[in-house]
Order: sequence, then C-alpha cells, then structure tokens
Amino acid sequence: MKFIDGMDLSGKTILVRVDFNVPLKDGRVQDETRIQASIPTLKYAMKQNARLVLCSHLGKPKGRKMPELSLAPVAERLGSILGMNIPLAPDCIGEQTREMVNGLESGGVLMLENLRFHPGEEKNDDDFSKELSRMGEVYVNDAFGVSHRAHASVVGVTRHMSSCLGGLLLKKEWEYLSKVGDPARPFVLIAGGAKVSSKLGVLENLLDKVDAMLIGGAMANTFIKANGYSVGTSRVEDDLLDKAREIMQKAMDMNVQFYLPVDFMLGQGPDAESGEGVCPFQGIPAHLMALDIGPATCTLFSEVLHRAKTVIWNGPMGAFENRPFSQGSRNIAEIAAGLQATTIVGGGDTDALIHELKLQDKYSFISTGGGSFMEFLEGKTLPGFKALEECIN
Repeated sequence: MKFIDGMDLSGKTILVRVDFNVPLKDGRVQDETRIQASIPTLKYAMKQNARLVLCSHLGKPKGRKMPELSLAPVAERLGSILGMNIPLAPDCIGEQTREMVNGLESGGVLMLENLRFHPGEEKNDDDFSKELSRMGEVYVNDAFGVSHRAHASVVGVTRHMSSCLGGLLLKKEWEYLSKVGDPARPFVLIAGGAKVSSKLGVLENLLDKVDAMLIGGAMANTFIKANGYSVGTSRVEDDLLDKAREIMQKAMDMNVQFYLPVDFMLGQGPDAESGEGVCPFQGIPAHLMALDIGPATCTLFSEVLHRAKTVIWNGPMGAFENRPFSQGSRNIAEIAAGLQATTIVGGGDTDALIHELKLQDKYSFISTGGGSFMEFLEGKTLPGFKALEECIN
C-alpha cells in the first residue's frame, strides 16, 4: 500500500474519499471529530497545489436524494475550518459536476454531493465507479471508517484509477493497529459492550497475541453464567454459553490471563434512575441486573493495566449512557489515560466516553473506525486496504 506522503501531488486533481458521516441537527454539524481527522491530509495536498475533490456519504438515503442528508452543512463547516469557500457540487457524478472539477484552481477544494444518493455506491456498481473515477487523476482513501465496506467509492473506483494512495489518517490507523502483530508487552485487551457475539472474532483472533483480557459490559454476564453462576435478569446470550467456555479454556491453554468482573453495580434496568448497590459476582439477586463493574473489579483491572505496555480497548464496562451505571467505564477510562503504555481505542461508545471526559489527548490513538476497527482486530483483510494494494500505481 502506498500513501499520500510518498508521491508528488503538485498540479494533480485528487479524488479523496473522506468519512464525513457526521451528526447533523437543524442543518448544523454537531460533532466535527471526523472532519478534523481529515485535515492533515487535505492541508498536505493543498500545500502541494493539488486540486481536491472530496467525496463522502452521509446517513442512509438508500439510493434516493434526500435534501436533509445533503453534505452542504459539512462543506460549510469544513470551509470555516480551512478558512476558505468550499462549493458543493449538485451531484457526485455527471457533466455539471465534472465542469466544476475542471474549474478548480490549484489548492482549491470541491465537495461532491452525498455518494449514497445513488444506489450504485453501496452496490459497488462498475458504471457508477467509472463515472466517479472521472472526478480525479489520483485516488486517495482517507476514510478508514468505511474501509470495511466494498462500496464503489472505496473499492470499485480504484479499478478505474491509475494511481491509488492512502491518506495520512489511513496511514495512522494502519500504523497503530498493526502494533497488534508486534506489540510491546504485556499486551492487554479490554473488551466490553453488550454482546459476546459482536466480539467473538476479536477474542478468538487475539487469544494467541495478548497476555491478558479484561472483560466487562453486558458481555461479561455470558461468561459469568457459563461458569455456573446466576446473573439475575441480566442480559445473557444463552446460545453462546458453550462458546464462552471454549474461549476461557483456550485462554487457559495459552496462558492468557482472562479476567472477569468480581463485583457489579446492580439495578432494575439500564434506564433506572438509581442503582441498587454493589454485590460480588456470585450473589446477583434473581430480580436485578448487573449493569456496571464494581469498585473491586476496577481495582483488579487497574492492577493488570498498570503492568501493560500495549492496551487496546473496545466497548464500555456497563450501561455508561445512564449516570448511575457509568462509573466503571469512567474509572477504566481514567486509568488507561494515565498509563505509560501505547493505548489504542476503537468503537463509537468508547470513543464518545473518552471525548465526554476530555481525555482524548491522553491516549496514543483513537481510531475513527467502528466496524473497520473490529474487522481489523479480527484479522480480516479490509476491502478498502485490499483495493489500494491491488490498484496499479
């Protein structure tokens, strides 16, 4: 795979796939994290007097033009960040858009309209891909968050471009996540969230790579029950009890330390206005749910983390959206932020928590991908990466 900083871009028209799928409210961008993540790539190309044509999706219009999902507010916000006017093309393909591309001056930026207004984007349609490729001479993928999608703007377009590169954000994602293959040790995985099923691939792929796994969130309930203990009314994936036992046995066989919560904060449900106290994992009452890890678990996990040299975290430790059940996730976030280690975070919920606590600068790297992050950790080849590698450069 080649990256943008290894090529002379001067005078070139660059088609850049960015991930500007940001939340909007009343026609205004609510969270510009993804926009800010693209700025180094854009500024790098602009300094080389390249002409930038940006393409992105927004929301799920499912092949229909929906004015409320126009990228106009995003173009306006990006323009204010860069201190320049960024016009929005009426479409992402077509002669009118092509004329706007041809009219770009050196260092200029044009935003194409929402890719998903066309059904050909998600279908990876070759005709749509070919039309999109006419919007630039060089293709740059700087959208890690969609690189697990075999869509036209991620995969199909590369078949019609003579030069394909990764952007600086994609390069950073690649470099940090590749540390999984050769980490500084001890290497610890923190896995939380609601479902074991959504983390199975990660757990199984990393079992022979990590030194320890810390399991929290509702997914811990399945492991607790698999060990023969009652979890009250807590969320459990009963169909995965055997798989949970298999994972724990494999961890034992591979000398991987596998830590489950030793105590929980209890509640009537995730939306309860208050908790019902803390109890050890062996004593969860039949009428209550385990909704967060308890203080003893935080202490245990802290001891493991303070020995770590590489930490990857995906998934909160409890129902963190509700304050009574957020303390465990907050504690782990604070602990990990203070480590003398490489700390890598991925996943929307964990990312949101860290930004809420204003700890993002305390982590080595926060991935911009959710599904891409998970599939990378599962050991899968991301379609976006494969397309760049196979493109004729």
